[in-house]
Amino acid sequence: MNMHASAGVFAPAPPKTLEDTGLSIVMMRDILLKTVFRKNLETVSEMSEAIKLSIPLTQQLVEITREQKLIEAQGTLHAGSGSEMAFQLADAGKARALDALSQSEYYGALPVPLEMYKEQVKRQSIRNIQMTRDRLLGSMQHLILPEHLLEHLGPAVSSGRSVLLYGPPGNGKSSIANGIRDALGDLIYVPQCIEYAGQVVTLYDPIVHTLVEDADQQTGSSLRRTDNRYDKRYLICERPTVMTGGELMLSMLDLNYNATSRTYQASLQLKSTGGVFIVDDLGRQEEPPQALINRWIVPMEAEYDILTLQSGEKFEVPFDTLVVFSTNFHPNEMFDGAALRRIFFKIKIDGPTQEEFLKVFAMVAKKKKVPLDENTLIHLLKVKYPTIDNLYANYHANFLIDQMIAVCEYEGIPYQMNPDLVDRAWANMYVTDEVIKH
Repeated sequence: MNMHASAGVFAPAPPKTLEDTGLSIVMMRDILLKTVFRKNLETVSEMSEAIKLSIPLTQQLVEITREQKLIEAQGTLHAGSGSEMAFQLADAGKARALDALSQSEYYGALPVPLEMYKEQVKRQSIRNIQMTRDRLLGSMQHLILPEHLLEHLGPAVSSGRSVLLYGPPGNGKSSIANGIRDALGDLIYVPQCIEYAGQVVTLYDPIVHTLVEDADQQTGSSLRRTDNRYDKRYLICERPTVMTGGELMLSMLDLNYNATSRTYQASLQLKSTGGVFIVDDLGRQEEPPQALINRWIVPMEAEYDILTLQSGEKFEVPFDTLVVFSTNFHPNEMFDGAALRRIFFKIKIDGPTQEEFLKVFAMVAKKKKVPLDENTLIHLLKVKYPTIDNLYANYHANFLIDQMIAVCEYEGIPYQMNPDLVDRAWANMYVTDEVIKH
Protein backbone atom coordinates (compact mmCIF):
# COMPACT_ATOMS: atom_id res chain seq x y z
CA MET A 1 0.00 0.00 0.00
CA ASN A 2 1.44 3.39 -0.98
CA MET A 3 1.16 6.43 1.20
CA HIS A 4 2.00 10.04 0.44
CA ALA A 5 4.97 11.38 2.33
CA SER A 6 2.75 13.80 4.23
CA ALA A 7 0.79 10.86 5.62
CA GLY A 8 3.92 8.84 6.39
CA VAL A 9 6.12 6.19 4.87
CA PHE A 10 5.30 2.69 6.09
CA ALA A 11 8.14 0.92 7.86
CA PRO A 12 9.59 -2.43 6.82
CA ALA A 13 8.17 -4.90 9.35
CA PRO A 14 10.70 -6.53 11.68
CA PRO A 15 11.14 -10.27 10.95
CA LYS A 16 9.30 -12.45 13.47
CA THR A 17 11.02 -15.68 12.39
CA LEU A 18 14.38 -16.45 10.77
CA GLU A 19 12.45 -17.31 7.57
CA ASP A 20 10.96 -13.77 7.57
CA THR A 21 14.42 -12.34 6.84
CA GLY A 22 14.17 -13.87 3.36
CA LEU A 23 17.73 -15.23 3.72
CA SER A 24 18.98 -18.81 3.86
CA ILE A 25 20.05 -20.19 7.24
CA VAL A 26 23.51 -20.92 5.78
CA MET A 27 24.01 -17.29 4.67
CA MET A 28 22.88 -15.92 8.04
CA ARG A 29 25.03 -18.42 9.90
CA ASP A 30 28.12 -17.56 7.83
CA ILE A 31 27.63 -13.80 8.28
CA LEU A 32 27.22 -14.39 12.03
CA LEU A 33 30.44 -16.45 12.19
CA LYS A 34 32.39 -13.88 10.13
CA THR A 35 31.08 -11.03 12.31
CA VAL A 36 31.94 -12.81 15.59
CA PHE A 37 35.40 -13.60 14.20
CA ARG A 38 36.15 -10.11 12.85
CA LYS A 39 34.65 -8.12 15.77
CA ASN A 40 35.57 -10.57 18.55
CA LEU A 41 32.00 -10.66 19.90
CA GLU A 42 31.02 -12.75 22.90
CA THR A 43 27.38 -12.18 23.86
CA VAL A 44 24.09 -12.62 22.00
CA SER A 45 23.21 -8.94 22.59
CA GLU A 46 26.50 -7.86 20.95
CA MET A 47 25.84 -10.20 18.02
CA SER A 48 22.25 -8.95 17.73
CA GLU A 49 23.44 -5.34 17.52
CA ALA A 50 26.13 -6.22 14.94
CA ILE A 51 24.00 -8.27 12.53
CA LYS A 52 20.85 -6.11 13.08
CA LEU A 53 18.60 -8.99 14.06
CA SER A 54 16.42 -9.10 17.18
CA ILE A 55 17.88 -10.79 20.28
CA PRO A 56 15.41 -13.75 20.19
CA LEU A 57 16.19 -14.48 16.51
CA THR A 58 19.94 -14.04 17.08
CA GLN A 59 19.62 -16.48 19.97
CA GLN A 60 17.98 -18.99 17.60
CA LEU A 61 20.82 -18.54 15.11
CA VAL A 62 23.40 -19.07 17.86
CA GLU A 63 21.61 -22.29 18.91
CA ILE A 64 21.79 -23.58 15.33
CA THR A 65 25.56 -22.88 15.21
CA ARG A 66 26.00 -24.56 18.60
CA GLU A 67 24.25 -27.68 17.34
CA GLN A 68 26.66 -27.66 14.40
CA LYS A 69 29.58 -27.42 16.90
CA LEU A 70 30.71 -24.08 15.39
CA ILE A 71 30.13 -21.94 18.51
CA GLU A 72 30.56 -23.03 22.10
CA ALA A 73 29.43 -21.56 25.40
CA GLN A 74 32.08 -20.20 27.76
CA GLY A 75 29.80 -19.90 30.77
CA THR A 76 28.34 -16.77 32.34
CA LEU A 77 30.24 -13.60 31.47
CA HIS A 78 29.58 -11.59 34.61
CA ALA A 79 28.12 -12.93 37.81
CA GLY A 80 24.95 -11.15 38.85
CA SER A 81 21.35 -10.68 37.82
CA GLY A 82 22.15 -8.93 34.52
CA SER A 83 24.65 -11.58 33.46
CA GLU A 84 24.81 -12.91 29.92
CA MET A 85 26.16 -16.16 28.60
CA ALA A 86 29.46 -15.76 26.75
CA PHE A 87 30.24 -17.64 23.55
CA GLN A 88 33.31 -18.21 21.43
CA LEU A 89 34.02 -19.77 18.06
CA ALA A 90 34.99 -23.44 18.20
CA ASP A 91 37.93 -24.51 16.02
CA ALA A 92 35.45 -25.70 13.38
CA GLY A 93 33.69 -22.31 13.63
CA LYS A 94 36.96 -20.41 13.06
CA ALA A 95 37.72 -22.61 10.05
CA ARG A 96 34.22 -22.02 8.67
CA ALA A 97 34.51 -18.22 9.29
CA LEU A 98 37.87 -18.10 7.43
CA ASP A 99 36.47 -20.14 4.57
CA ALA A 100 33.44 -17.82 4.32
CA LEU A 101 35.71 -14.73 4.49
CA SER A 102 37.77 -16.13 1.60
CA GLN A 103 34.56 -16.13 -0.48
CA SER A 104 33.41 -12.67 0.66
CA GLU A 105 34.85 -10.30 3.26
CA TYR A 106 31.38 -8.95 4.00
CA TYR A 107 30.29 -9.13 7.64
CA GLY A 108 27.98 -7.12 9.90
CA ALA A 109 24.34 -6.21 9.22
CA LEU A 110 22.38 -8.96 7.50
CA PRO A 111 21.39 -7.96 3.98
CA VAL A 112 17.81 -7.39 2.78
CA PRO A 113 16.86 -9.64 -0.17
CA LEU A 114 16.41 -7.62 -3.35
CA GLU A 115 12.76 -8.66 -3.76
CA MET A 116 11.92 -7.43 -0.23
CA TYR A 117 13.79 -4.18 -0.87
CA LYS A 118 11.75 -3.61 -4.05
CA GLU A 119 8.57 -3.72 -1.94
CA GLN A 120 9.96 -1.08 0.45
CA VAL A 121 10.99 1.12 -2.51
CA LYS A 122 7.36 1.08 -3.70
CA ARG A 123 6.17 2.09 -0.23
CA GLN A 124 8.47 5.14 -0.14
CA SER A 125 8.65 5.98 -3.85
CA ILE A 126 9.81 9.43 -4.94
CA ARG A 127 6.72 9.36 -7.18
CA ASN A 128 4.44 9.31 -4.12
CA ILE A 129 5.55 12.77 -3.03
CA GLN A 130 2.85 15.41 -3.39
CA MET A 131 4.90 18.51 -4.09
CA THR A 132 3.03 21.68 -3.20
CA ARG A 133 3.75 25.18 -4.39
CA ASP A 134 4.44 26.33 -0.81
CA ARG A 135 6.95 23.55 -0.21
CA LEU A 136 8.85 24.31 -3.40
CA LEU A 137 8.78 28.05 -2.69
CA GLY A 138 10.04 27.42 0.84
CA SER A 139 13.10 25.53 -0.40
CA MET A 140 13.89 28.23 -2.99
CA GLN A 141 13.09 31.36 -0.97
CA HIS A 142 16.76 32.42 -0.99
CA LEU A 143 16.64 32.60 -4.81
CA ILE A 144 14.92 35.27 -6.90
CA LEU A 145 13.24 33.28 -9.65
CA PRO A 146 10.91 34.30 -12.46
CA GLU A 147 7.27 33.50 -11.60
CA HIS A 148 6.81 31.13 -14.56
CA LEU A 149 9.79 29.01 -13.53
CA LEU A 150 8.07 27.54 -10.46
CA GLU A 151 5.00 26.80 -12.57
CA HIS A 152 7.20 24.51 -14.68
CA LEU A 153 9.32 23.14 -11.84
CA GLY A 154 6.41 22.10 -9.60
CA PRO A 155 4.88 19.49 -11.93
CA ALA A 156 8.37 18.26 -12.87
CA VAL A 157 9.31 17.53 -9.25
CA SER A 158 5.86 16.11 -8.42
CA SER A 159 6.07 13.64 -11.29
CA GLY A 160 9.37 12.19 -10.07
CA ARG A 161 10.45 12.12 -13.73
CA SER A 162 13.61 13.44 -15.42
CA VAL A 163 14.24 17.19 -15.66
CA LEU A 164 16.70 19.07 -17.89
CA LEU A 165 17.65 22.58 -16.73
CA TYR A 166 19.50 24.49 -19.43
CA GLY A 167 20.59 28.03 -20.13
CA PRO A 168 23.56 30.40 -19.83
CA PRO A 169 26.05 29.83 -16.98
CA GLY A 170 25.82 31.59 -13.64
CA ASN A 171 22.05 31.73 -13.35
CA GLY A 172 21.44 29.30 -10.54
CA LYS A 173 20.78 25.97 -12.27
CA SER A 174 22.82 24.20 -9.58
CA SER A 175 21.06 26.16 -6.81
CA ILE A 176 17.68 25.24 -8.27
CA ALA A 177 18.71 21.57 -8.43
CA ASN A 178 19.69 21.79 -4.74
CA GLY A 179 16.39 23.51 -3.95
CA ILE A 180 14.52 20.60 -5.55
CA ARG A 181 16.42 18.24 -3.25
CA ASP A 182 15.61 20.34 -0.16
CA ALA A 183 11.92 20.45 -1.09
CA LEU A 184 11.59 16.66 -0.79
CA GLY A 185 12.05 16.92 2.94
CA ASP A 186 10.89 13.56 4.32
CA LEU A 187 12.63 10.43 5.60
CA ILE A 188 12.95 6.95 4.13
CA TYR A 189 14.35 3.53 5.09
CA VAL A 190 17.65 2.53 3.44
CA PRO A 191 19.03 -1.01 3.85
CA GLN A 192 22.70 -1.22 4.78
CA CYS A 193 23.05 -3.83 2.05
CA ILE A 194 20.93 -5.97 -0.25
CA GLU A 195 21.27 -9.59 -1.33
CA TYR A 196 20.81 -11.14 -4.74
CA ALA A 197 21.77 -14.69 -5.76
CA GLY A 198 23.83 -15.09 -2.58
CA GLN A 199 25.85 -11.94 -3.33
CA VAL A 200 25.86 -8.98 -0.94
CA VAL A 201 25.73 -5.44 -2.39
CA THR A 202 26.48 -2.58 0.05
CA LEU A 203 23.90 0.15 -0.50
CA TYR A 204 24.20 2.60 2.41
CA ASP A 205 26.82 5.25 1.72
CA PRO A 206 27.44 7.99 4.33
CA ILE A 207 28.41 10.41 1.54
CA VAL A 208 25.02 9.99 -0.16
CA HIS A 209 22.76 9.12 2.78
CA THR A 210 22.22 11.42 5.75
CA LEU A 211 21.50 9.25 8.75
CA VAL A 212 18.81 10.50 11.11
CA GLU A 213 20.08 9.34 14.49
CA ASP A 214 17.09 10.39 16.58
CA ALA A 215 14.36 9.44 14.12
CA ASP A 216 12.59 7.36 16.78
CA GLN A 217 12.28 10.40 19.01
CA GLN A 218 11.18 12.82 16.30
CA THR A 219 7.66 14.03 16.74
CA GLY A 220 5.70 14.65 13.61
CA SER A 221 8.16 12.49 11.69
CA SER A 222 6.84 11.30 8.35
CA LEU A 223 7.71 7.70 9.19
CA ARG A 224 5.09 5.30 10.48
CA ARG A 225 6.02 2.40 12.70
CA THR A 226 4.29 -0.10 14.92
CA ASP A 227 5.44 0.49 18.49
CA ASN A 228 8.52 2.26 17.06
CA ARG A 229 9.76 -1.06 15.74
CA TYR A 230 10.99 -1.76 12.25
CA ASP A 231 13.45 -4.06 10.52
CA LYS A 232 16.80 -2.89 11.92
CA ARG A 233 18.62 -3.99 8.78
CA TYR A 234 17.39 -0.63 7.46
CA LEU A 235 18.64 2.80 8.48
CA ILE A 236 16.40 5.87 8.68
CA CYS A 237 17.78 8.54 6.35
CA GLU A 238 16.83 11.72 4.57
CA ARG A 239 15.95 11.18 0.92
CA PRO A 240 19.34 10.75 -0.75
CA THR A 241 21.03 13.13 -3.15
CA VAL A 242 23.77 12.15 -5.54
CA MET A 243 25.47 15.22 -6.99
CA THR A 244 27.92 14.67 -9.84
CA GLY A 245 29.60 17.01 -12.28
CA GLY A 246 32.41 16.73 -14.80
CA GLU A 247 33.81 13.67 -12.98
CA LEU A 248 30.81 11.45 -13.85
CA MET A 249 31.77 8.36 -15.86
CA LEU A 250 29.60 5.54 -17.19
CA SER A 251 31.45 3.02 -14.99
CA MET A 252 30.02 4.79 -11.88
CA LEU A 253 26.54 3.71 -13.01
CA ASP A 254 27.43 0.01 -12.69
CA LEU A 255 28.12 -2.21 -9.69
CA ASN A 256 31.57 -1.68 -8.25
CA TYR A 257 33.24 -5.02 -7.50
CA ASN A 258 36.23 -5.10 -5.15
CA ALA A 259 38.31 -8.10 -6.19
CA THR A 260 40.34 -8.07 -2.95
CA SER A 261 37.40 -8.21 -0.54
CA ARG A 262 35.12 -9.92 -3.10
CA THR A 263 32.31 -7.52 -2.23
CA TYR A 264 30.04 -5.26 -4.30
CA GLN A 265 29.28 -1.57 -3.84
CA ALA A 266 25.97 -0.31 -5.25
CA SER A 267 26.01 1.85 -8.37
CA LEU A 268 25.54 5.59 -7.90
CA GLN A 269 21.98 5.59 -9.17
CA LEU A 270 21.02 2.62 -6.99
CA LYS A 271 22.30 4.62 -3.99
CA SER A 272 20.07 7.51 -5.09
CA THR A 273 16.91 5.36 -4.96
CA GLY A 274 14.04 7.31 -3.43
CA GLY A 275 15.87 10.60 -3.95
CA VAL A 276 17.52 12.84 -6.52
CA PHE A 277 20.40 12.26 -8.93
CA ILE A 278 21.81 15.61 -10.09
CA VAL A 279 24.10 15.68 -13.12
CA ASP A 280 25.60 19.16 -13.01
CA ASP A 281 27.54 20.64 -15.94
CA LEU A 282 26.29 18.05 -18.43
CA GLY A 283 28.56 18.24 -21.46
CA ARG A 284 31.75 18.66 -19.37
CA GLN A 285 32.21 14.92 -18.77
CA GLU A 286 34.68 12.71 -20.63
CA GLU A 287 31.72 10.68 -21.88
CA PRO A 288 29.59 12.38 -24.56
CA PRO A 289 26.18 13.58 -23.22
CA GLN A 290 24.36 11.33 -25.69
CA ALA A 291 26.16 8.27 -24.22
CA LEU A 292 25.17 9.26 -20.66
CA ILE A 293 21.54 9.80 -21.66
CA ASN A 294 21.48 6.50 -23.58
CA ARG A 295 22.58 4.71 -20.40
CA TRP A 296 19.57 6.19 -18.58
CA ILE A 297 16.90 5.84 -21.26
CA VAL A 298 15.60 2.40 -20.19
CA PRO A 299 15.75 3.08 -16.43
CA MET A 300 13.95 6.44 -16.77
CA GLU A 301 11.13 4.92 -18.80
CA ALA A 302 10.84 1.43 -17.32
CA GLU A 303 11.55 2.43 -13.68
CA TYR A 304 14.10 -0.35 -13.31
CA ASP A 305 17.80 -0.64 -14.06
CA ILE A 306 19.82 -3.69 -15.10
CA LEU A 307 23.08 -4.44 -13.27
CA THR A 308 25.62 -7.23 -13.85
CA LEU A 309 27.44 -9.48 -11.40
CA GLN A 310 31.05 -10.62 -11.94
CA SER A 311 29.66 -13.94 -13.17
CA GLY A 312 27.94 -12.07 -16.01
CA GLU A 313 24.48 -12.63 -14.55
CA LYS A 314 22.18 -9.66 -15.08
CA PHE A 315 19.42 -8.65 -12.69
CA GLU A 316 16.86 -5.88 -12.27
CA VAL A 317 16.97 -3.27 -9.51
CA PRO A 318 14.44 -0.49 -8.91
CA PHE A 319 15.06 2.88 -10.55
CA ASP A 320 13.09 5.26 -8.35
CA THR A 321 15.04 8.45 -8.82
CA LEU A 322 14.33 12.01 -9.91
CA VAL A 323 17.14 12.72 -12.39
CA VAL A 324 18.01 16.40 -12.81
CA PHE A 325 20.36 17.29 -15.66
CA SER A 326 21.84 20.78 -15.68
CA THR A 327 23.78 22.22 -18.61
CA ASN A 328 25.05 25.47 -20.12
CA PHE A 329 24.69 24.02 -23.64
CA HIS A 330 21.57 24.05 -25.79
CA PRO A 331 19.93 20.59 -25.70
CA ASN A 332 19.92 20.38 -29.52
CA GLU A 333 23.73 20.61 -29.48
CA MET A 334 24.01 17.53 -27.27
CA PHE A 335 21.18 15.10 -27.98
CA ASP A 336 19.30 13.55 -30.84
CA GLY A 337 15.51 13.84 -30.98
CA ALA A 338 14.92 10.39 -29.45
CA ALA A 339 16.98 11.21 -26.35
CA LEU A 340 15.32 14.61 -25.95
CA ARG A 341 11.85 13.06 -26.12
CA ARG A 342 12.75 10.79 -23.23
CA ILE A 343 13.68 13.67 -20.92
CA PHE A 344 10.27 14.44 -19.53
CA PHE A 345 10.67 18.12 -18.60
CA LYS A 346 12.98 20.63 -20.31
CA ILE A 347 13.17 23.97 -18.50
CA LYS A 348 15.20 26.94 -19.70
CA ILE A 349 16.83 29.00 -16.95
CA ASP A 350 17.52 32.41 -18.44
CA GLY A 351 19.52 35.26 -17.01
CA PRO A 352 17.53 37.90 -15.11
CA THR A 353 15.96 40.94 -16.72
CA GLN A 354 17.43 44.32 -15.75
CA GLU A 355 14.64 44.74 -13.21
CA GLU A 356 15.26 41.29 -11.69
CA PHE A 357 19.01 41.93 -11.60
CA LEU A 358 18.50 45.19 -9.67
CA LYS A 359 16.26 43.34 -7.21
CA VAL A 360 18.95 40.68 -6.64
CA PHE A 361 21.69 43.34 -6.40
CA ALA A 362 19.73 45.30 -3.75
CA MET A 363 18.98 42.11 -1.80
CA VAL A 364 22.63 40.99 -1.79
CA ALA A 365 23.87 44.48 -0.84
CA LYS A 366 21.44 44.60 2.11
CA LYS A 367 22.44 41.11 3.26
CA LYS A 368 26.16 41.99 3.10
CA LYS A 369 25.61 45.42 4.69
CA VAL A 370 26.88 47.46 1.73
CA PRO A 371 24.86 50.70 1.28
CA LEU A 372 23.33 51.10 -2.18
CA ASP A 373 24.56 54.05 -4.24
CA GLU A 374 22.53 55.47 -7.12
CA ASN A 375 25.55 56.70 -9.13
CA THR A 376 27.11 53.25 -8.93
CA LEU A 377 23.94 51.59 -10.22
CA ILE A 378 23.71 54.09 -13.11
CA HIS A 379 27.38 53.45 -13.92
CA LEU A 380 26.75 49.69 -13.94
CA LEU A 381 23.67 49.89 -16.17
CA LYS A 382 24.83 52.65 -18.55
CA VAL A 383 28.58 52.01 -18.80
CA LYS A 384 29.49 48.43 -17.84
CA TYR A 385 26.59 46.24 -19.00
CA PRO A 386 26.42 47.67 -22.56
CA THR A 387 29.98 46.28 -23.04
CA ILE A 388 28.52 42.74 -22.68
CA ASP A 389 25.29 43.36 -24.63
CA ASN A 390 23.33 43.89 -21.40
CA LEU A 391 23.46 40.17 -20.56
CA TYR A 392 22.70 39.95 -16.85
CA ALA A 393 23.51 36.83 -14.81
CA ASN A 394 22.36 35.89 -11.33
CA TYR A 395 25.90 35.39 -10.03
CA HIS A 396 26.96 38.94 -10.96
CA ALA A 397 25.51 40.68 -7.89
CA ASN A 398 27.30 38.41 -5.40
CA PHE A 399 30.54 38.57 -7.36
CA LEU A 400 30.65 42.36 -7.73
CA ILE A 401 29.64 43.11 -4.14
CA ASP A 402 32.13 40.58 -2.70
CA GLN A 403 34.88 42.20 -4.78
CA MET A 404 33.99 45.68 -3.51
CA ILE A 405 33.94 44.39 0.10
CA ALA A 406 37.41 42.86 -0.40
CA VAL A 407 38.82 46.25 -1.53
CA CYS A 408 37.13 48.12 1.35
CA GLU A 409 38.53 45.66 3.90
CA TYR A 410 42.02 45.86 2.40
CA GLU A 411 41.99 49.66 2.41
CA GLY A 412 40.43 49.86 5.87
CA ILE A 413 37.44 51.91 4.78
CA PRO A 414 33.72 51.38 5.60
CA TYR A 415 31.77 49.14 3.22
CA GLN A 416 30.68 51.23 0.28
CA MET A 417 30.14 51.18 -3.47
CA ASN A 418 31.15 53.75 -6.09
CA PRO A 419 31.88 53.69 -9.84
CA ASP A 420 35.63 53.26 -9.25
CA LEU A 421 35.06 50.18 -7.01
CA VAL A 422 32.67 48.75 -9.61
CA ASP A 423 35.33 49.17 -12.32
CA ARG A 424 37.86 47.29 -10.17
CA ALA A 425 35.34 44.53 -9.43
CA TRP A 426 34.32 44.27 -13.10
CA ALA A 427 37.94 43.82 -14.14
CA ASN A 428 38.01 40.57 -12.12
CA MET A 429 34.74 39.31 -13.58
CA TYR A 430 35.84 39.50 -17.19
CA VAL A 431 39.38 38.97 -18.42
CA THR A 432 40.41 41.16 -21.37
CA ASP A 433 41.24 39.23 -24.54
CA GLU A 434 44.94 39.64 -25.30
CA VAL A 435 47.89 37.66 -26.55
CA ILE A 436 50.38 36.82 -23.82
CA LYS A 437 53.93 36.63 -25.15
CA HIS A 438 55.97 33.67 -23.91
